[in-house]
Amino acid sequence: MIFASAAAAEVHSLTLVETLQVAARQNPEVALARLDAQRAEQGVKVAADPFRPKVYAGSGLAYTYGYPNSIDGNAPSLIQVKTDMALFDRPKSYQLAAARETARGSQFGAQAKVDDVAYQAADLFLSALQVRHQDETITAQLPGLQKVVDAKSAGVSEGSELPLELKRARVNMAISETRLSSLRLDQDYYEMMLAVVLGYPATDRVKPVESDLSLTPTPPSEEEAAEIALRNNRQLRQMQSNVLAKELDVRSFKAARLPQVDLVAQYALFAKYNYVNYFQKFQHNNFQIGASIVFPLLVGSASEGLALQSYTDMQKIRIQMDQLHNRILADTRRSYEQWQKAEKMRDLSRMQLDLAREEVNVLLVQNGEGRVPMARVEQARLEEGDRWIDFYDSEAQVVRTKFAILRQTGTLLATIRGTQVITP
Repeated sequence: MIFASAAAAEVHSLTLVETLQVAARQNPEVALARLDAQRAEQGVKVAADPFRPKVYAGSGLAYTYGYPNSIDGNAPSLIQVKTDMALFDRPKSYQLAAARETARGSQFGAQAKVDDVAYQAADLFLSALQVRHQDETITAQLPGLQKVVDAKSAGVSEGSELPLELKRARVNMAISETRLSSLRLDQDYYEMMLAVVLGYPATDRVKPVESDLSLTPTPPSEEEAAEIALRNNRQLRQMQSNVLAKELDVRSFKAARLPQVDLVAQYALFAKYNYVNYFQKFQHNNFQIGASIVFPLLVGSASEGLALQSYTDMQKIRIQMDQLHNRILADTRRSYEQWQKAEKMRDLSRMQLDLAREEVNVLLVQNGEGRVPMARVEQARLEEGDRWIDFYDSEAQVVRTKFAILRQTGTLLATIRGTQVITP
């Protein structure tokens, strides 16, 4: 069974754009949110039902002995056809409007879930790519570390090196091998989680295709980003829609005292034998059409209680909207602060990397002149590799903070689709 599962696993190589498109299309949470939105749309049909004409046909055929009494309010007939629909019913009209507003709000909820999943997929994509860079760097370091171990071993044999230096070289080699093993486990985990987020089985893996993520733009200012975030936030817009729906619910319950007008009509085909002995005039075809008007006199306390409950719910949503409004502003500001910190750390990492590369070049020249041993050069290359890892990490953190800002503004998907460039 395990072998069959492994054989069925697939590897999907995707760019960042493709990753976000697949996530928006087939992520399970997105699919559930869209189903909720569809259910809300179907609720509009349910709420509109009283205003749609309904026609019922049947037969009231019955054996009559004596006076033709009515059965369930219907006189004996060969064929019966009835129809009814609401013409004026303010409570149901408000309920229909509330259902439409709820359906509109559920669309914002589905879009919010798409934004969340897109950010999650982008973050996992970045993490998987980051781990791969670290893997490649450490893999490239291993031959140099092995040279250092061989050189130290030869030096110990010749008596020119202390055994401690050989032990230190072997420890460095073991550290790199352990890091490499750990990184490959992390890489497998991120690729598995990326597959799960994209709606693939957990046995599949998603390999991120190298992309120039440094081209990801950011809004020009913190103030503009905050304004865009408040305008585009799907959760906030869904709450606004929910407030409108609750206001319509309150109006619906308050309108319970208004009169209600329904269209009523019916047709009946009578059999002569049921009526000829009791009525002077008989006709086969009979129909009625008119309006049923109801004036509520005593409606009880339920409508008032339901109106107060809806009003309370509306007040709660407004408080939550204020909390969300403040959180959006705070998160946007924090994202910008994190971005600025990440930019400074990246600049520092680049300076350290440039210094490490220059040291390697200097040592190579000195080694060619016989002034420093090759082991010293390899140690410098090892340090250069560590600086490359630090630089990859700092660059990834810059991109990650940019993703966070774009997520706040609700423009992550649109921005990535419009600016992503794949490196050759």
